[in-house]
Amino acid sequence: MSEHATRRPGIVLQALDAWGDVWLRAFALIGGVAWLLRDVASWLWRTVALRRYRFGRAALVSQIVRIGVRSIGIVLLVSAAIGLILALQMAPPLQEFGQVDKTANIIAVAVLRELGPLIAAVVLTGFAGAAIAAEIGTMVVGEEIEALEAHALNPVRFLVVPRVLAATASLVLLTVIGDLSSIISGGFMAVQFLGVPYELYKANTLAQVDNADFLTGLFKAGVFGMILGSIACYNGLKVTGGAEGVGRATTNTVVQTVVAVILSDLLFTSIFYALGWS
Repeated sequence: MSEHATRRPGIVLQALDAWGDVWLRAFALIGGVAWLLRDVASWLWRTVALRRYRFGRAALVSQIVRIGVRSIGIVLLVSAAIGLILALQMAPPLQEFGQVDKTANIIAVAVLRELGPLIAAVVLTGFAGAAIAAEIGTMVVGEEIEALEAHALNPVRFLVVPRVLAATASLVLLTVIGDLSSIISGGFMAVQFLGVPYELYKANTLAQVDNADFLTGLFKAGVFGMILGSIACYNGLKVTGGAEGVGRATTNTVVQTVVAVILSDLLFTSIFYALGWS
């Protein structure tokens, strides 16, 4: 038997082993995040139904300020740039058909349904997701989590719940801000540089979109925020290996969150298309 023939089975087995490891890690992530979200839902129910459990409003507000309010500037900047890019990219092909004014229709639909929540989620992942994972991971390394448990304080209740709720609420609000920023910047480009009358741009935008476009985008934003917060907290809580483990957790958080957000966006877009909401 030739040397090439003997090598092929080994290469194939190595590839299968590598893919098997990827799938195992993916299933472990899905199961771990789902279990963490179950705990979050359980604690939320207890704070609502049982009086002896108090809801940490101060912690929630501080996390919203840290995650959401401080992200407004970067979301405005990136969303405005997206609106300008869409206007400039759509104008040349539409000019060939004398339909430059339809730029408004394309920008409104693309931003409200897809780009608004998606861009806000990606920006917030880099801005806050990695920070959440690093913060909780540092607590694990410094044995602060063990100290909480030693005082009969549940880490999920005091650390995870405020961050997941803050990420969800912040991303919904940031999506609204990003939508407005993109539509306004795209309108500015179309009116000032592409020769589209303001009233026509406004009329086309309002005629193209409806409540379903806006609400489906907000629904996606809420799901993306929940994914972001839960993955960041999950990676933070499972940190091992000191400072190197914290760095690994932050990297994994960004990569896993971006992939999960895009795949969930594909899933929801397919569902909305099948239901006739697209």
